[in-house]
Order: sequence, then C-alpha cells, then structure tokens
Amino acid sequence: MNGKLANRLSDPSLQSPAPTKSLADCTVAIAGLGLMGGSLGLALRGKAACVVGIARRAETVEQALAIGAIDAGASDLSAAGNADLIVLATPVSVILRQIDQIGVLAGQGALRDGVVLTDMGSTKAAICDAMARLPASVQPVGAHPMCGKETSGLDVAEGTLYRDAPFILCPLPRTEPWATSLVAELAETVGAYPLPLDPQHHDRLTAAISHAPYLASVAVFAAAADLASGDPVAWQLAASGFRSTTRLAGSDPVMMADILHSNRAAVLEHIDRLREQLDLMASLVAGDDSAALQAELARIQTQRQAFLDQYGS
Repeated sequence: MNGKLANRLSDPSLQSPAPTKSLADCTVAIAGLGLMGGSLGLALRGKAACVVGIARRAETVEQALAIGAIDAGASDLSAAGNADLIVLATPVSVILRQIDQIGVLAGQGALRDGVVLTDMGSTKAAICDAMARLPASVQPVGAHPMCGKETSGLDVAEGTLYRDAPFILCPLPRTEPWATSLVAELAETVGAYPLPLDPQHHDRLTAAISHAPYLASVAVFAAAADLASGDPVAWQLAASGFRSTTRLAGSDPVMMADILHSNRAAVLEHIDRLREQLDLMASLVAGDDSAALQAELARIQTQRQAFLDQYGS
C-alpha cells in the first residue's frame, strides 16, 4: 500500500460509521461517455453489479457497449432511475444542467432514495453549490480525478487512466459519511487514491497546476505562430522541446473555455502570478548580471527536481 493511500485510509472524513452497500453490489450510472466516462466504465468492468452508460448520441452508446465499457445504455438521465451511484462525466456547464435535471427526477420520485451523486468536473465550487440545492433524497459528493489527456472522446478511453491519480473528493456538509465512503471506494477500485479537499481550495490549486499551464501552453504556441506567419521556417526548427511545451494547447477548446470560465477568479489570480514571473525573467535577461540569471534558473531547476523526486515524473 502506498503512503498516499495509507494517509487516505486514516482520514476520518472518509470513514463510514455504518455498513453500506459496497460498489460491487451497486448499479453505477455514468452520464457522459467521452474520455473520462468511457475510461471509468472500462476500469469498472466486472467490479460493479451493473454499469449503465448515458450519452446523447446512440452511436456513442453502441460503441461503449461494443468495447465493454458499459453493460447497458440510454440517451436520457431518467435511465439512472435504478442507480445506486450516478457519475456525471460531462463538461462543467453540462454538469450544472444535469444537476438540475437530477433534482427534478428526485423530486418526481424517479430516482432511488439515497442515491449518491458524484461528478468528474474540473472545477468544484460552482458544482458543489448546485449540489447543495438538491433534494435530501440525493447524497452529493463533488469529485475530480486529476488525470486525463489532451485528446478527448471515447476513442481514446483506457481502463488504466485513473491508476495512481489523486481523486479529489468534496463532500458537502449535508453529505452522509457512508456516501463519501462509496465514492472513495469508487476511486480506489479504479486505481486512484481519494483526497478530500474544500471546493474553493481545489479551485485555487487547479488554477495553478492545470488551468494556467494550459493557457501558458496556448500563449507559447500563439506567440510562435505569430512569428511563423511571417517566417514559416520557424516550424521546421520546432523540435521535441517546443512540441512538449505546447502539448496542452491541443486540448479541446470547448471544454477548456468551459473550465476557465467556471474558475475565472482563481485563473485570473494565477495569471497575475505568471506575469510576475515573466517580468522577473525579462528583467534578468535584459540586465548584464549573468550570475543573477543563472542563480534564478538554478533555483527553479532545483525546486522542480525536488518536486519530481517527491511526487514522481
């Protein structure tokens, strides 16, 4: 057992004080069968009583059935009526609409009493605020697995996507401990390790380590593209360093715009930090003190290596 998982297991917020249905006995409904939802279905194969996939396009449902990511499929959230656990694996703006739909279904008695609702949204504050308005018959647990690819869609789904990834859990004050435990079990079952965080804390941190790096990648590519528009030889010189630095710029722009707007304040705050660092580098490059420039670059290199040594490459 790794240290991260051992620490997770000792966290009292993730301990269930009373027996609850295990994941192996649960019907799990996954709304959204792209990279995240499809990979979840593949990772759950044989580990839940039944996995129901929900997607707008019939072709997506058929594909998910064909690759074994789900046991049954439908195009409407009402198909989650018999689910013990519902996972919303769609973009943030869609998740917010789906939470409202879940509330309507619960109010109509169309969902199981005590159904656990979780999500995979990249921001948490707005989602958890929406979950707080759900009927008492729904047990909400905001979540965000910290993994993915710059490509999207069911075609690139893989059952090992969640392995060794932090799986952020944001239970609400009203959430019963057993419901949080079930989502923690989901995380562990697919190879991730649960990590409880406050929603606002999550959003500040992901702005720094996920959302702003995407924008930095976009900016690096955009600046090079502006130069290359007048001097296309630049593209012939672009080697592995440029490609790796700009890899995130290949992410789905619709999804990323959705994420950035839903975490606007934290992202803008971190952009200011990036500006400060660029201004510092610009001043050091403009000056004649080579030793000072080398010292700053070496300081960051040491910090990065310490990060890799502690958390892996």
